[in-house]
Amino acid sequence: MTILLAIGTAKGLFLATGADDGRWELSGPHFAMTGVYAVAIDKRSARPRLLAGMTSSHYGPSVATSDDLGASWHEPDHAPVAFPEETGASLGRVWQLAPGAADQPGLVYAGTEPSALFRSTDGGGTFDLVRSLWDHPHRKQWGAGFGGQAIHTVLPHPTDAARVLVAMSTGGVYRTTDGGASWTAGNTGIRAYFLPDEWPEFGQCVHKVARDGSDPERLYAQNHHGVYRSDDDGGTWSSIAAGLPSDFGFPMVAHPRRPGVIYTFPLVADSERFPVDRRCRVFRSVDAGDTWEPLSRGLPSDPFYPAVLRDAMCVDDASSTGVYFGTRSGEVYASRDEGDSWSPVATHLPDVLCVRAVAV
Repeated sequence: MTILLAIGTAKGLFLATGADDGRWELSGPHFAMTGVYAVAIDKRSARPRLLAGMTSSHYGPSVATSDDLGASWHEPDHAPVAFPEETGASLGRVWQLAPGAADQPGLVYAGTEPSALFRSTDGGGTFDLVRSLWDHPHRKQWGAGFGGQAIHTVLPHPTDAARVLVAMSTGGVYRTTDGGASWTAGNTGIRAYFLPDEWPEFGQCVHKVARDGSDPERLYAQNHHGVYRSDDDGGTWSSIAAGLPSDFGFPMVAHPRRPGVIYTFPLVADSERFPVDRRCRVFRSVDAGDTWEPLSRGLPSDPFYPAVLRDAMCVDDASSTGVYFGTRSGEVYASRDEGDSWSPVATHLPDVLCVRAVAV
């Protein structure tokens, strides 16, 4: 079995292939000197399709695709993601690329900066703005987090094509249950300590949302100070931060099959974005956040300062699930035993912005 690990960085995309013996081969950078904030690996057809959302300081943002595992790439001569002229908006970057459900071949979503959702029906070649969300009456009041104003999470429901959840900084969680005809805020129980009303309908700075691999109605969120679980598809949320050394961080990842198994990487606080106690530790829960355990075997010893960004941690879909994360100091680590032990994939890369992995 071979694992393909896509590593988006501030200076291009790197592809790593790993075999059962634990050795990795690295290629890249693809799209050198572009910021690759979003990567998706779509396995719904006979040949996996790679999608990369990159931002060039000269040419601007674009989306490229590969149907041969990165040996060659296709980048259209037009902007695949672009705001209609009448909106008066321009694309800053693509923050998220998410294939639709298994029974929706060709459907791919893009979450962007400024906060908007785009939809493709041709596998990511062209995208159209989801006007119902763009025209939502809350949109003009969505703010910008420290990293910008963007939709960074898109979670299509795996069995109900009419249901999609998005999350943004800032603005919070929004859901549709009618195929995108309408959207409602889903932030009840998520605290926004930085607002005059700490429990608003919207305005939360959600950093990442993950869907449970076994129960699609269960969600997990890492907020800007706060870690939460929803058991009703985002209708209401409750805190699961007890047992963590801090409630601040960026990633939230769910095991693809085991119910209640989730991973995160806590930092001290928004004002001190270092790992807690300067220790490189992934935290895992096997009971949906009721309890947490630190995982550090094989990771660097003290002191450790880099952060892990919201999309810089992932799991693969192999029979024995692997867990991966990259740091802002350009290190990438892999665990082939669900987090119990770790080994390096690559070091001295540019700032790691996102990682995605699949068995091929």
